[in-house]
Amino acid sequence: MPSSRRVSVIFPLVASCAVAGLTTACRPADDSAQDRRIAAEKARKKRTPKPDPTVVARPRFENPGGMWMPEQMTEHAAALQNLGLAYDAKRLTDPGATPLGAVVSLGGCSASFVSERGLLITNHHCVTRALQYNSTAENNLLQTGYLAATEAEEKSVGPTGRVFITTKSTDVTAEVVDGLAEIEDLQARYAKLDERQAALVRRCEEGQPQLRCKVASYFKGAQYSLLEQIALRDIRLVYAPEAGIGVYGGDVDNWRWPRHTGDYAFLRAYVGADGEPADFAPDNVPYRPPHHLQINPKGAAKGDLVMAAGYPGRTSRLTTVDEVTHAAKWYYPRTIKRYEQMLAVIEDAVKADPSLAIKAEAKKRRLNNALIKYKGMVDGLGRGGVEDQCKDNERELRAWISRGPQTRKAHGGVWTSVTKLNAAIRKERERDAMLNELAKGSTLLGWAVLLHDMASERPKPDAVRKRKYQQRNWGRLKHRVQAQAKHYDRKLDRALFRLALERALDLPDADRPPLVTAVFGPLPAAKANLTPALDALYADSPVEDPQWVLEKFDHATADELRRSTDGFIRLGATAKAALDEQELRRRGHAAEMAVHGPRYVAALRAHHEAPLAPDANGTLRVTFGQVTGYRPRVDKPKHKPFSVLSEMVAKHKDEAPFDAPDHVLAAVEAEQFGPYLHPKRGEVPVNFLADLDTTGGSSGSPVLDRNGELVGLVFDGNYESMASDWLFLPDLTRSIVVDIRYVLWLADAVHGANHLLTEIGVPPTIDDIPPPPPKPPAEDTAQADAPTESGPSAPAPATAQTQAQTQAQTQAQTPPTTQAKAPPADPKGPPT
Repeated sequence: MPSSRRVSVIFPLVASCAVAGLTTACRPADDSAQDRRIAAEKARKKRTPKPDPTVVARPRFENPGGMWMPEQMTEHAAALQNLGLAYDAKRLTDPGATPLGAVVSLGGCSASFVSERGLLITNHHCVTRALQYNSTAENNLLQTGYLAATEAEEKSVGPTGRVFITTKSTDVTAEVVDGLAEIEDLQARYAKLDERQAALVRRCEEGQPQLRCKVASYFKGAQYSLLEQIALRDIRLVYAPEAGIGVYGGDVDNWRWPRHTGDYAFLRAYVGADGEPADFAPDNVPYRPPHHLQINPKGAAKGDLVMAAGYPGRTSRLTTVDEVTHAAKWYYPRTIKRYEQMLAVIEDAVKADPSLAIKAEAKKRRLNNALIKYKGMVDGLGRGGVEDQCKDNERELRAWISRGPQTRKAHGGVWTSVTKLNAAIRKERERDAMLNELAKGSTLLGWAVLLHDMASERPKPDAVRKRKYQQRNWGRLKHRVQAQAKHYDRKLDRALFRLALERALDLPDADRPPLVTAVFGPLPAAKANLTPALDALYADSPVEDPQWVLEKFDHATADELRRSTDGFIRLGATAKAALDEQELRRRGHAAEMAVHGPRYVAALRAHHEAPLAPDANGTLRVTFGQVTGYRPRVDKPKHKPFSVLSEMVAKHKDEAPFDAPDHVLAAVEAEQFGPYLHPKRGEVPVNFLADLDTTGGSSGSPVLDRNGELVGLVFDGNYESMASDWLFLPDLTRSIVVDIRYVLWLADAVHGANHLLTEIGVPPTIDDIPPPPPKPPAEDTAQADAPTESGPSAPAPATAQTQAQTQAQTQAQTPPTTQAKAPPADPKGPPT
């Protein structure tokens, strides 16, 4: 009963008592009124669920934020216990034990093992490249999704696919930093810093070919850890839903709440027959992880403790206000403009070219996602008040330091040093940014620079080579060339390189890299020379042949490359010289920050009463909080923490990006929900909110309940908290999580992935549902051809055995260019 109606029943009783001046219980004027009141109260109690005593008893929790290193988790043992953690927090300190031992990095996203046969779960958007790698214009897995019926049908994600499993972390701070401050020459100081880290990695990997070791820096260089990782190289695509599920809502809903996106996918890791990491080979076998997560098919509830473990990329919280302002006023606005221009160029290039659209899709989605995020950063830092709050925090810290002689002696002057160093490096910021933009503006120029670098580094002893070009990395560099070749297209490459050159030509002379005149000759004739110069560069260049590039990678000498008359090889030499000069300056800056950065963090730690989390740096972290909604503004209603299936259906418009597949709608109409309903909402939950502290790279992180069981996957954040990379906002910062019940329901009721459900320990329970009737052919294809992130919806994920049949079905119903939905022959999955 709405509250207004409840008041209308009860209020006459209260009023009459007040008028009579009674202080004891007052009976209504007649029995019928009393009956109505009792009936109303019974109805209210029936609708109001009893509170969970375990939740009510918990103290109020305000999340302090923090992406915590595993070894820091015992500092939060009391908070975790109060929130309901059902095991000793010490388990969260060991990356080689459950649950952290099941959590892995994909090299940009996170994932977790969910079976003893190497099955991994992650986000749909984390497998975009894998879908793209296996797509053609006739069989576009980016739209149709994919479901392997057997392990034999699982598809390689490509040569760059990696799974990194952290097995051990060792503090090596003293071995890295001792005596560095006494080395006055900055280049010598940096060389010593680099040499020590390389030596630690070399000793770690010696005699253990299965390991990939690295030294990670924390707290602005105040702490260093040696990380031991197993790197698996044969990764295969198992199951990803169609675009109408995996990217439902597209950019309209991106970074927004409520969300209704099935952002999940499954991969499998393979190894050689000897159990060791190996490149892709047909006779490789599934990897058997020592740890994998259990699934909790009951999911999470409001107020529950949840934790996310993963590999968040970068945050900037341990920074000065000067650095915040630099990002807000220069870096983000510049990048926003660049990305908008790049997206416009891509859209123009891929028009009416389905093959090129597939090659460009991963880059387009990545740019769109970052563009929205950076706009949100600017809003949050400015209108959202985050920059002002950072200024207040810094003023408070400065005042604390100035209060006494001891704090002044220990921490005084840190801002002067850091700000001076940053000001020096920023003198060249526009020139440096433009140089990097040009060097990455063309795949062919990137390959040319790679060949020059290899020719320069190969003759050196391996121990003194730049770490990127040491022999341990040669395989990865070659794999990258192979993967880039798969998506290379001259038309698109040339269009994006032209954009970078035009942007450079618009800069003042002082900010324009010399690379520009190397292409066009002296200004002001450069713009007039643009088209013929690009024609000459791309005409019959051997660099366009990836096999030629790989052969030169192994054998080309510096003299051979200097004698080349190819435009890209010659341009690569100019770019390499400029990049080497830039690197020298950045090494000097890094050498100074290696001394002054830790001093700044020491001041923060001394003033900070609670534990201090380091900035994210792509290493394993744990964050914890509760399932909870939020109020976007004081004048707005509070968002509920769960979105549900009926809301997703209500958004359906039969056009992208709100184009739910027919077999999803049919399953809803048939009320085939099985055991996946939220106990209080009475519906299948789709996504939920939690005050978890996450950022880019956290995508795919498993969300764990109080028992360490999987209840969801992090895939996004809310727009209001985008600036939380700079400052965690407890009232606003929320992670958006795909609910495991939605994943299980789709696998069970919609796609018929029974073999995978059985493998992860959740037996399928839903029978087949009737297929939806076929749709008539679309008469107007303009809508289907409109550029969107998700694109039109597609049939249930096709298996390798049936992709040709799926394509034939689609073509029989609609023209191929529309890619309109075709109902599957099997109501729970692909045609058989």
